[in-house]
Amino acid sequence: MRPVAHAVTATSANSAETSKVVRNTYSLLSITLLFSAVTAGVSMAVQPPMFTGLICSLVAMALIWFVLPKTANSGAGLGVVFAITGLLGFGLGPMLTHYLAMANGGMIVMNAMGTTGITFLGLSAYVLTTKKDFSFMGGFLMVGMFAVIGLAIISLIASFFFGMDMSVVSLAISGAVVLLMSGMILFETSRIVNGGETNYLIATVGLYLAIYNLFTALLHLFGAFSGDD
Repeated sequence: MRPVAHAVTATSANSAETSKVVRNTYSLLSITLLFSAVTAGVSMAVQPPMFTGLICSLVAMALIWFVLPKTANSGAGLGVVFAITGLLGFGLGPMLTHYLAMANGGMIVMNAMGTTGITFLGLSAYVLTTKKDFSFMGGFLMVGMFAVIGLAIISLIASFFFGMDMSVVSLAISGAVVLLMSGMILFETSRIVNGGETNYLIATVGLYLAIYNLFTALLHLFGAFSGDD
């Protein structure tokens, strides 16, 4: 009976730890999304140049790759998470200003925001309810992201150096990002629920990036199909 008792105790402990990670992740995610909204509002008020978004993204990526892994198990990691999400929120300001300046800009932003929220809540609720394992999607998502990044670079070169109209390709990239980020939400949530990710700071950043990229891609699509982009 003792081995069985130990197994039950271990299972209960793992379940409690997973529940704690889920609770902490979604609590911190909510706070960081609000914090990003505040920094985006500050950015819109300050009106920095358009390239601010690129600079903020590069700095945020550097923090994710080189700083967060070293601080994720300490109190400093929380500050790094807020630095990442604050930078990305601030970098979003010029883009939001651009779309809000359109004739129906408010509707474009609200549609993108609403669709992002519904998508995230729906996919997360599905995984949290079913606890289905989507770890098999990891390789596909990585290949897909490299393909999208490569296509984006080619599109940028063709547009900048050769003056080619790459608007259709740009829309295709945004559509691909929507699909990839939806898959990323399933993948990241599955890792949290099934114990694949036990650090809530890293889990929060993973879900935040999926939401952030999903929102910007939808913003581009709604803006383009509105006829004003």
